[in-house]
Amino acid sequence: NVAIPLEFSGQKDVFDQANEILKAVGLAERVTHYPSQLSGGEQQRVALARAVVTNPALLMADEPTGNLDQGTGEMIMDLLFDLANSKNMTLMLITHDNNLAKRCSRAVSMVDGILSEGLAHAA
Repeated sequence: NVAIPLEFSGQKDVFDQANEILKAVGLAERVTHYPSQLSGGEQQRVALARAVVTNPALLMADEPTGNLDQGTGEMIMDLLFDLANSKNMTLMLITHDNNLAKRCSRAVSMVDGILSEGLAHAA
C-alpha cells in the first residue's frame, strides 16, 4: 500500500522507501499484515505513511482523527505534525476540533459559508 505512490511515480527502491516511512510511523513490524489485521490507529498510520512517502509540498487532511479515540487521535496528530515539520511540508487541516486548530500556525474559520481569520467562538 505505501509503495504504490512511489511505483506510480517511477521511483526506484520503492520498498526500501516504504519500509523507511513505515518505520517512522511505528509500523515496521507490521509490514506483512493486511489492512484487516490492523487496528484503526494502525490503519490511520498506514494512510499517513502513504500520504507523505512521496514528500509532497502540501498535505491536506480532512478530520484526520474523526474516527479515532482521543488517545490514538492525539498520537496520530503528533505524528502528523512531526512528519510535516521534518519533511518541510505545508499541512492544511480541516477540523471541528478547536484544540487541534490551536496547534496550527494559522487558523481560518468558516461559519455559514463565510471565511474569517482565527478560530470560531462558540455562541
